[in-house]
Amino acid sequence: MASSCSTSLPVLLFAIFSTLTCCSVASNEFQVGGSKGWVVPSLNDTNFYNEWASHNRFHAGDILWFKYKKDSVMEVDEGDYKHCNATHPILFSNSGKTEFKLGHSGTFYYMSGASGHCEMGQKMTVRVMVDESLPQHVKSSGYHIAVSPSGVSQMLFFQFLLACAASYVV
Repeated sequence: MASSCSTSLPVLLFAIFSTLTCCSVASNEFQVGGSKGWVVPSLNDTNFYNEWASHNRFHAGDILWFKYKKDSVMEVDEGDYKHCNATHPILFSNSGKTEFKLGHSGTFYYMSGASGHCEMGQKMTVRVMVDESLPQHVKSSGYHIAVSPSGVSQMLFFQFLLACAASYVV
């Protein structure tokens, strides 16, 4: 048993590191509103941010950058978004350059916390795509689970190492 582990180990290591390299997923960064940034849209363009968001494909791990002056941005729930209610934000920032990492698939709601800005169209809905590599029961369960190929490979690798170590001890 010990000789098969020592012979198989380099081959397994190569396979695992090849998998980790080819399957790594890079996140994307998006500046909300493009070159306009996060501002009150013009009166004839109050759906500007939702149109901007609909032209992008967002995935878990992506980052949204809000760049603004004398304003704020907050993540809110759907009800507060619909009513422009800024009293119970999930997250709030007024730093001038705010980063939100999209941690899972689903719908996220953002709006300005400055008085009257949301009502003038400074709000946005972002839909983060479901990872198609997940099993169907996970996608439809409502739970947001992050599964990466590297995590599975690492688990198999450690199980293999433990099996080899156990064979050397015996």
